[in-house]
Amino acid sequence: MNLLARREHSSWELRRKLLKRFPDPALVDEQLQRLVEENLQSDSRYAEGYVRQRSSRGYGPVRVRQEMRERGIAEADIAVAFETAAVDWRRLAVEVYRKKFGAAEPGDVKERARRSRFMQYRGFRSDDFGADD
Repeated sequence: MNLLARREHSSWELRRKLLKRFPDPALVDEQLQRLVEENLQSDSRYAEGYVRQRSSRGYGPVRVRQEMRERGIAEADIAVAFETAAVDWRRLAVEVYRKKFGAAEPGDVKERARRSRFMQYRGFRSDDFGADD
């Protein structure tokens, strides 16, 4: 319960942490099921919060989706989280780009490639931040 008191956890994260403390997987799975039934743990709720949290830190949809997959979130929960998130990904990409690089245009091909790599690392597609503009 202390783990859930601080922040939401995906069932995969919670299972991994609990198995470090309690080596019996059957017991851990039973307790996780109880938490889900009592609505104390919800992967969909976790996914919605995760999209909000990561987008507020300037990460794009590609990276956020990948991180959620790595945390064991089901594709259906990921899709719902992105549908309900009120995030304008293109606007966010422009904000992140301007914060990092300012309004100045890239001088050469090498600089343009460096900027594009940064934005892709942050999880934006090139059409989101106008790499070809």
